[in-house]
Amino acid sequence: MQLRGRAALVTGAGRRLGRAIAVGLGARGADVVVHHHASEREARETAAIIERGGARAHVARADLRDPDAAPRLVAEALEVLGGLDVLVNSAAEMPRTPFGTTTAAEWDETFALTLRAPFLLSQAAAPHLAAREGAIVNLADLAAFETWPDYVPHGIAKAGVVQLTRALARVLAPRVRVNAVAPGAVLLPDAWGEGEAERLAATTPLGRIGTPDDVVRAVCFLLESDYVTGETLIVDGGRHVRR
Repeated sequence: MQLRGRAALVTGAGRRLGRAIAVGLGARGADVVVHHHASEREARETAAIIERGGARAHVARADLRDPDAAPRLVAEALEVLGGLDVLVNSAAEMPRTPFGTTTAAEWDETFALTLRAPFLLSQAAAPHLAAREGAIVNLADLAAFETWPDYVPHGIAKAGVVQLTRALARVLAPRVRVNAVAPGAVLLPDAWGEGEAERLAATTPLGRIGTPDDVVRAVCFLLESDYVTGETLIVDGGRHVRR
């Protein structure tokens, strides 16, 4: 798939990796619906960057923890763009949830946004993607392959994203390809300091922290590679092979 002239919906595109992906697709000529929940100012900044590059951008708000929001968001993207070629499921949060104190509400909220929303968005978008031989890219996480004691629900949900990717790749073939990217330390939490960054760099085989562009290139590779489906591409500087 060549991205120029394509129509894309990127969730969680107001900030961090979602913004980088949306801007990256726009830079390659795709028109982008920039989804956000509570980051309207940042989402409009993302859209402005895309438009300055010559592509179209539209800002759409939705709380994807609401199961009814997914089909509404897809319908809005279709109305604005006239069709849909690409869905990038990037929206997620990563709250600290130590095992002994995690509540049922925290568990449900994590799964609603991180796993259920990509499923419902894919379900709503699938017929329209199939009509144009489109593609889905899900954002997984290195936590899907490692155990992080303070983020157990997050890790389980992201492992579910990996399996969701495999299942949808089979269900939606041959008209829609479905892949995932699992970033490692490419964009650190805002509250982390230099010490944590240095520690991560020192324990990463490639000896550095990654960048959002590393993830953007992986997403674009999967979108543009017409004979790849059902794969999860780990972008972590080799952290998953340390042991």
